[in-house]
Amino acid sequence: MRISNWRTTSLAATAFLLGSIAAGSGSLRAAWEPIARFISLEDPPSPASANVLSEHEITMLDETTPQSQAELLLERSINHYRGANEQIAARVGRWRGKIELNERLHNLFTTAINSDDLTVRVAGIEVDIAARDLVKDSSTVDRLEAVARSGEQGPRVNALWDLALIGNRGVGQDRILDVLLSSTHDENVNIRYWAVEGLAYLAVDASIEPLLDIFHDDPSPMIRERAACGLAQSGMFSAAQRSTAVPRLLDFAIDGALDAETHTWVFQALRDITGQTLPHDAARWREWYKAQR
Repeated sequence: MRISNWRTTSLAATAFLLGSIAAGSGSLRAAWEPIARFISLEDPPSPASANVLSEHEITMLDETTPQSQAELLLERSINHYRGANEQIAARVGRWRGKIELNERLHNLFTTAINSDDLTVRVAGIEVDIAARDLVKDSSTVDRLEAVARSGEQGPRVNALWDLALIGNRGVGQDRILDVLLSSTHDENVNIRYWAVEGLAYLAVDASIEPLLDIFHDDPSPMIRERAACGLAQSGMFSAAQRSTAVPRLLDFAIDGALDAETHTWVFQALRDITGQTLPHDAARWREWYKAQR
């Protein structure tokens, strides 16, 4: 009997819908047309949902492991779910030493630190600090400073990275800046690489001029490129901080001492910082900059 009633109801509903469609029901057309709309890659951003962390997810968090919490919340942060960063801030202290940067969390971390939103990058850094079991106070600077200055390559680059991360969160920034700057002159290119990365992630105002100098003067193309990336897009500088590099980059654009490859990176950096799509032409860039000022 239940099956028969269900079929009868279903058929009646179907007949009603078909009749409504045939009659050209305005309300039905209004309900279905937005759903049927084809979304193309050229369309402006279109929300798929209210992108808010659900009550169910928040309730279930305490029943999952710290690893699962970190993975879910960092994913939600990357997708700009409201409430995700607040949950990370409330829980990340309890994750320290209890999560690991496994393949999934490492991939999420990489995505987070390449986000166009600095708050998402911060979420990624906080998760990485917890996974690396770092205490965010001066005791960590005391423990790592000697290794970061003169340790063996492996421990040293890890120490440089660890110091940059906690420095970005406001710990011992002057001391850490000094450690990183001293390492930018090391003869070992791998040490210089991580010192440059560290300056971009420490992201204090005093990091910018040294990065510009490295971009201009370092003998290694790899290091010059990393300095350019740190100034233009990667790391933790704000858009306002990056814009302060533009005048010197304009000088670099007409500097005959720089090779063609470095000149290309100069124009790429200018585009990334300003959002302007101009030819690789120093005069055009100077005209644009003068008009803005």
